[in-house]
Amino acid sequence: MSMVQTIKNKRTGFRLFLMTVLGRSYPRVVGMTREKSWLFFDIFVPLLSVSAYVFVYRAIGAPEDYVGFVVVGGAMTAFWMNILWGMSSQLYWEKEQGNLALYIISPASMMAILLGMALGGLFSTLLRAITIMVFGSLLFHVSYYVVSFWSLIAIFSLSMVSLYGLGMMSASIFLLLSREAWHLSNLATEPVYLISGMYFPIKNLGFWGSAFGSLIPLSLGLDAMRQLVFKSGPSLGFLSVKLEIILLIVLSIIYIGAAKYLLAHIEKLAVKEGRITENRR
Repeated sequence: MSMVQTIKNKRTGFRLFLMTVLGRSYPRVVGMTREKSWLFFDIFVPLLSVSAYVFVYRAIGAPEDYVGFVVVGGAMTAFWMNILWGMSSQLYWEKEQGNLALYIISPASMMAILLGMALGGLFSTLLRAITIMVFGSLLFHVSYYVVSFWSLIAIFSLSMVSLYGLGMMSASIFLLLSREAWHLSNLATEPVYLISGMYFPIKNLGFWGSAFGSLIPLSLGLDAMRQLVFKSGPSLGFLSVKLEIILLIVLSIIYIGAAKYLLAHIEKLAVKEGRITENRR
C-alpha cells in the first residue's frame, strides 16, 4: 500500500474516537470469559456482605423495605468498584506496565481510551449487578413497586454517565499522585460505602452529611432509584426525584468537563517534559 493510500485510510475525528472506544472495550469484554473463577468471586462473594446487612435489619425489626435497600445498594457497589479499580487507578497501572507512553503519543483521544475501558468494564459490571439483584431478591423475598419505569432508566443512565465522568477525572488525579493511587483506592472503598448510603437511606446522615455524600453521583442515583421502586422510598428519600435528576445532569457536566481538562493537562505535561508523575520535576 502506498503512502498516499495509507494517509487516505487514516482514521480521524469521530471515526478515530469511535474505533478507539471499540478497540479498548473489546479486551475487557472478551477478558471476562478467560478466567471463569473471577466470575464467581465478582458475583457471589458480594452477596455475603449483602446478606450480613439483611440479617442485621431483620434482627432489629427494621421495615422490610430496608432489605430491598440493601439488595439494590449491594448491586450498585459493583459499579463503584469498577470505577475505583477499573478506571481511577487505570492510568497508573498502564504507566507501570509501560503502555501509558503509547497512549500519549498515539493520535487517539485519552477520553476515548478511558471511555472504551469504561464501556468494556460496564458489561461485566452490569452482569454482576443484575446477578446480585436477582439472587438477592429471590433469596430474601424482596418485593418492588416501580412508580415510573422510564424515570428509573433515566436515573440509572445519568448515574452511570456522571459516575464514569468522575472515574475519568480521578484517573488523571491518581496518575499525578503516582504511587499514592494504590493507597487512595484502598482508602476510598469503605468511606464511600458510608457516605453514599449503600446499605441505608442517605437521609439518615442528616442534611449536610447527605449533601456531602451527594458529590458522589452514586448517592443521588441510589436515593432516586429507591424512591422509584419501593413504597416507602419517597418518605425516606433525601430530595425529590426531579431535583436529583437535575443534580445528576449538573454533576455529569462538571465531571466530564473536569476529566477533559485534566486529561489534556496530562498530555501537555508528557509532551513538554517527556515524563509524568513521581519523576516529574
